[in-house]
Amino acid sequence: MSAGNWVSAFLEAQAAERGAADNTQAAYARDLASFTAWLAARKHDLASAQRGDVEDYLISCEAEGLAVSTRARRLSAIKQLYRFAFEEGLRADNPAVQIAGPGRPKRLPKTLSTEEVDRLLDAAETHGRSADDRLRNACLMQLLYATGMRVSELVTLPLSAARGDPRMLLIRGKGGKERMVPLSAPARAALADWLKRRDLQESLKRAEGKPASSFLFPSRGKAGHLTRHAFYIMIKDIAVAAGVSPAKVTPHTLRHAFATHLLANGADLRAIQTFLGHADVATTEIYTHVLEERLRELVLDHHPMARD
Repeated sequence: MSAGNWVSAFLEAQAAERGAADNTQAAYARDLASFTAWLAARKHDLASAQRGDVEDYLISCEAEGLAVSTRARRLSAIKQLYRFAFEEGLRADNPAVQIAGPGRPKRLPKTLSTEEVDRLLDAAETHGRSADDRLRNACLMQLLYATGMRVSELVTLPLSAARGDPRMLLIRGKGGKERMVPLSAPARAALADWLKRRDLQESLKRAEGKPASSFLFPSRGKAGHLTRHAFYIMIKDIAVAAGVSPAKVTPHTLRHAFATHLLANGADLRAIQTFLGHADVATTEIYTHVLEERLRELVLDHHPMARD
């Protein structure tokens, strides 16, 4: 196999063996295209590159002013590509294996207070040009906060997952992995209201000879469902209506709010890991910052030496 075909073979293997999502594959492709173009400009390719070439490429990325997170991601893609090449016998060595990535500062995830979330949920019920839109928006926001879903998981929910007044919602996450997340009473009520209206919409479409949609949140667009971009715009508008700074509100901050609020109220970290669909509990541990204040109060309230 020529070095020019390594990237495509690597991406195919990621999809087939690891179930890499389309967005993940696209990110790998962009990062590796940048690296291969940089090598080509210096009369090298993936087969001939050495450790020094990889390090020089990272230095050039830093000189371009790329963020630490971007440089770390690019190195990760290069490392995975060369690990694949080594395992497949395309190279006898892995030139990137001993290269340490740029230090990525640990940033606490942005989140929202329970009072801010309540205002967002209330605003969603009245936001929209029609009654249909308002029921859909309320359902979207309730499900997002009740389950901590990723926005891509939310907008692609199949209609079948919501049938039968479910107490648990089946979510298909990254790599096609499935998980069950319990629904709160307000989320179930919002879901039931939206399903009634959605079924009415579908019956009217069938009467007109139009095909029914398999998505819980259908759209006339090419994807067939509400897009992430459309939802992102919608949640910003809801934030304005709720009197919450739009800069603080994204679909991902609702996911963070779900995790931090659960942990602050005594939920187990392993359970939160399962709900979020994290493969490694280390990813979930970033939320433990919310425990600091609760633990401080626990000591002050219950430790005998802390009492006046």
